[in-house]
Amino acid sequence: MDELKQQIKECIISSLELEDIKPENIVDSEPLFGTGLGLDSIDALELGVALKKKFGVKFNAENADTREHFASVDALAAYISSERAKAN
Repeated sequence: MDELKQQIKECIISSLELEDIKPENIVDSEPLFGTGLGLDSIDALELGVALKKKFGVKFNAENADTREHFASVDALAAYISSERAKAN
């Protein structure tokens, strides 16, 4: 799971062009939006596309759970892992 979290952090940084942030600066449990990393709704869209390309997972904007999936790196890793398990 640590490798997956590292890949997610790298995806966040590269897809959102966060040049001043390194993967080790992103705390797994910290919120990605608002007070944590400070991402906004446009960032969420871009990140969703990048995660779909990299990991093959889909996010449904109308699904209330999607907000929970994007809560933190931990939440994204749990979602991606569960989607991978369903696919296998």
